[in-house]
Amino acid sequence: MSCPHCEKNGASGASSFSEEERKNGVRIALAGNPNCGKTTAFNAYTGAHQHVGNYPGVTVEKKEGWTRCGEQKVLLVDLPGAYSLTAYSMEERVVREVLAPENPAETPRAVIDVIDSATLERGLFLAVQIRELGRPVVLACNMMDEARKAGMSIDLEKLSARFGVRAVPTVARSGEGLDKALELALEEAAKPCEPLFLSYGPDIDPALLKMTSIIKDRHILTSRYPARWTALKILENDEVLRAQVKAADAAAALELDALRDTLAEHLAATLETTPEAVVSDFRYGFIHSALKDGVIRKDDTKDRLAFTDKLDKVLTNTVLGPLIMLGVVYFMFWTTFIVGAYPQGWVEDFFGMLGEFMSGILPEGLVQSLIVDGIIGGVGGVLSFVPLILIMFLIVSFLEDSGYMARMAYMLDRVMRAFGLHGSSVMPFIIAGGIAGGCAIPGVMATRTMRSEKERMATMMTLPLMTCGAKIPVFLMLTAAFFPENQAGIMFAVTLCGWAVALLVSLLLRKTVFRGASTPFVMELPPYRLPTLRSIITHTWERGWMYIKKAGTVILAISVILWAALTFPALDAEKAAPFEAKIAAFNEEIHPLEAQLAEVQKALESADDASRPALEQTAAGISAKKDALEEEKAEAENALASEQVKNTFGGRIGRFIEPVFRPLGFDWRTDVALISGVAAKEAILSTMGTAYSIGETDPDEPDSLSARLAADPDWSRTTALALMLFVLIYSPCFVTLVVLKNEAGGWRWLFFSMAFNTAVAYAVAWAGTLAGNMIWG
Repeated sequence: MSCPHCEKNGASGASSFSEEERKNGVRIALAGNPNCGKTTAFNAYTGAHQHVGNYPGVTVEKKEGWTRCGEQKVLLVDLPGAYSLTAYSMEERVVREVLAPENPAETPRAVIDVIDSATLERGLFLAVQIRELGRPVVLACNMMDEARKAGMSIDLEKLSARFGVRAVPTVARSGEGLDKALELALEEAAKPCEPLFLSYGPDIDPALLKMTSIIKDRHILTSRYPARWTALKILENDEVLRAQVKAADAAAALELDALRDTLAEHLAATLETTPEAVVSDFRYGFIHSALKDGVIRKDDTKDRLAFTDKLDKVLTNTVLGPLIMLGVVYFMFWTTFIVGAYPQGWVEDFFGMLGEFMSGILPEGLVQSLIVDGIIGGVGGVLSFVPLILIMFLIVSFLEDSGYMARMAYMLDRVMRAFGLHGSSVMPFIIAGGIAGGCAIPGVMATRTMRSEKERMATMMTLPLMTCGAKIPVFLMLTAAFFPENQAGIMFAVTLCGWAVALLVSLLLRKTVFRGASTPFVMELPPYRLPTLRSIITHTWERGWMYIKKAGTVILAISVILWAALTFPALDAEKAAPFEAKIAAFNEEIHPLEAQLAEVQKALESADDASRPALEQTAAGISAKKDALEEEKAEAENALASEQVKNTFGGRIGRFIEPVFRPLGFDWRTDVALISGVAAKEAILSTMGTAYSIGETDPDEPDSLSARLAADPDWSRTTALALMLFVLIYSPCFVTLVVLKNEAGGWRWLFFSMAFNTAVAYAVAWAGTLAGNMIWG
């Protein structure tokens, strides 16, 4: 993105930047509260010119990107969403360390603080602290379009004058005002900037002055932080900064702590409060005074009860809210199956015709088997569910962008607490697949915002039990095969089962492995918004493309590997001989019958009415005998194909573990698919497609995997139910395991997750088998 203001006027103040900054870019930080539109602004500025990584020492995502303002190159840093610079969470700690790094050369020259215009007072609380830290700030008052619709007007000139910073109206979604904000940030970056000085009243100021003097005199962290700011953070009982002060000067740290403790005792005795509360109150008092006398005006003709509040009275009602939420989830599944059935059928037909076509042009042998059974049977089976996946992602994107997903999290908070979890666990669960179609990997990463390590660990260990997008194709295939009359209901039940097991397992873990007290939870409910078509399509395509790309890369590779595992080594000639002899004997009987049938059919072409009935009767007799022999021959060929596959590496592994899973009704082919699912859950479907394709002896008549399983006498509704429950719960995929290991901080949690989840999955699937036998026999 290039800034037209700078192109017209020149990058004001650019001459104040160093040669390195003019060449390599001026560092500007984007700060703001969660859900203020900061990342939308970052994406608008940088487009595809982004780099995503992690900040050193923590697992918070780091995003940087490049843009230009006229001739000046700018490096933008998208800081994590935070409400404060006090290091209560990883995000707040990262924001502070980026704004005041150990290496002064990495300090951002200015900060664009993105603020939701509808909650200006709360957004300015962070801006005050950034100014107290001594960083130049430009306020990007975002979502001004929504503020105007709500009848709100903000006098930005008055706000700028009273607050001492420059303010710009912006709409990040459309890009309005972003160029101007960047131009002003560069101007502010080129000027000297003194820290904001606030008075904190007669109780705090004297102690603050003494503490500031000690810090200045001893030069404690003064190259990194303003002395008064350091003193404030000690008063606010910031554990991270207190540790830094102690490391720099242990004796001074004792003096400073003594002053803080004396003040804390005085405030507790006289005002029944704490230093942290007083500091916070005075900051909000400063903000309130800056906003009074017409800075914010509201149209009194507008309905005082906002549309969002009216809607929330119904959608988050104690009784109606959960019922509506369940209805929304069921509607999502119902729509997915009803609307998606047609395009899914087209895709299945396409891959069926493609397999038939390739079988016709390729000679029988390994190449034909690789293409038809390995690649088309494996990858094609996964891709046939793309229409259903896209429809589901479309609905999920709408729920997210509209603001309803946050309401679901709010309502589920009450449930979470009953099972030893935290309200902030809700969004990781939803992201991981609590509303089907998510992914455990970003869900695990989303737990970084949780302050309690015990609650975070319990949440991380149970997130893989959700219905992630990779499991959905397996469920869709099995419901199509065995529950065609109630697919939506079965999917709805599987999703609820995932929640039920996850909550029960969480309670068990919180009572045993991760014991500890619960922490309070506060969450922000964004206003309802009508999502833009572009936003929904973009989010749907991004998720859908990840699924397709995985099918074309990871699943393709796994399909080829599994085809080889289910093809080699070939059956010994000695073992194959009896089968081949039997097939040859059938051929010797069938070929003469084919010749006889051809002669009779030729005679029928010229037969008169008198002789036709006898010829037709003869043809029917020959055809019936031929069909019976061909059916027996097909059974012999299937027996040979089955023996060949059992003899392969994959077959040997599957048969070795088959006794373990036989009580659940799984045969060796299903067992091999479950092993491949540890690599990637999508591979379960492709492996079953490959295994059952190789077992087929007529490649000219390919059926979908659903049709094959439905026709297989070894499969039943009970088997399908057990497999769905097992896939839902058992070991996470390899990538999720690696992320769990990194986030939890040890290999033991990787192995714990594999073993514990698989054990729980076996128990639940076994219970499902018993229930299925009682229901369906």
